[in-house]
Amino acid sequence: MVNVALPRTLFDEEHEQFRDAVREFVKREVLPNVEAWSAAGQVDRSLFAKAAESGLIGINAPEEFGGGGVDDFRYNAILTEELARVGATDVSMSICGENDLVAPYLVAFGTPEQNERWLAPMIAGEKVGAIALTEPGTGSDLSGIATTALPDGDDLVVNGAKTFISNGMLADFFVTAVRTDPASDRKGISLVVIDADAPGFARTGPLKKIGLSAQDTAELSFSDVRIPKSNVLGELGEGLANMRHNLPMERMSIAITAMARMRATFEDALGYAKDRRAFGQRVIDFQANRFYLAELATEIEVTQTFIDRCIVDVSNHALDATTAAMAKWWATELHQRVIQRALQLHGGYGYMREYAVAHDYMDSRVATIFGGTTEIMKEIIGRQLAR
Repeated sequence: MVNVALPRTLFDEEHEQFRDAVREFVKREVLPNVEAWSAAGQVDRSLFAKAAESGLIGINAPEEFGGGGVDDFRYNAILTEELARVGATDVSMSICGENDLVAPYLVAFGTPEQNERWLAPMIAGEKVGAIALTEPGTGSDLSGIATTALPDGDDLVVNGAKTFISNGMLADFFVTAVRTDPASDRKGISLVVIDADAPGFARTGPLKKIGLSAQDTAELSFSDVRIPKSNVLGELGEGLANMRHNLPMERMSIAITAMARMRATFEDALGYAKDRRAFGQRVIDFQANRFYLAELATEIEVTQTFIDRCIVDVSNHALDATTAAMAKWWATELHQRVIQRALQLHGGYGYMREYAVAHDYMDSRVATIFGGTTEIMKEIIGRQLAR
């Protein structure tokens, strides 16, 4: 950390012991494999089993389904921070996505039978889950979902497509947003779980992205996919409300990733500016560079304090959608500014892929887009202010 960093007060001794365990896992299972996973376009499936064995999946899920039974989001935050700290943001999305995206839907809305079928094997590392919300024609506008799941006897017949689905190639099941009542607007959307081996289901990928190479992203298509009505997650017509229930946690996961990664990028740039010499002096000895670094160091500390407060609020089930939107857009946009200045300080070397800042430049750009764009976050905040 920079020498002006404020102490963080939200973690206790047990949290720090968990952090040590996560760091050891990252050192042993992640760092040696990142390059190979990046080339393959996805992590190896065995990573989920190893993470499960180490107690890193289902941290907050009920013990009856194999979870940790720890209702404390600070543990989720530590896992996210440690993966982001070493630049394994793409791996974080694969593993932390199980905890912060998939499991909360099943825990909050799943029946015991559904959780035995999907949550328990996911926590055990035997199955991989994914969230399928975004469609080619909707983007951040979830109310515009066009994929349908129409009743036919005891079944629902699903037709449509999803895109930009994280873990899309590896997943065994998908928590999917569908329109169960085309005649209705917001009350016509529901959540269903679709198994990847269902006839009529197909996926394409991994999609070629400019960053996050080890995180598989896929397009999904549903052609007369029949699922039993018992696959409905929660109540029919409550899909949007259920998504609003869980999106703040997803957005906090993105904000925490940006926070941890921008700090690492800043520290790397600060070290480089102290070591690199130009025109007879260190890069940091130029007043303009010192001022840029002073501004960023201050903004990073201010933002960390806000993010930490939000982490505590999530742990206390007190984080509202507006505050989560604030955290998401501010942290991800600040991350962009930190990267831009860090890369500039590196000069031509910052454009070389062997430098961490170049990878950060590519991997971080999407953070202002997925989970709801910056513009959508501001709209959420603005609507609340206008009430």
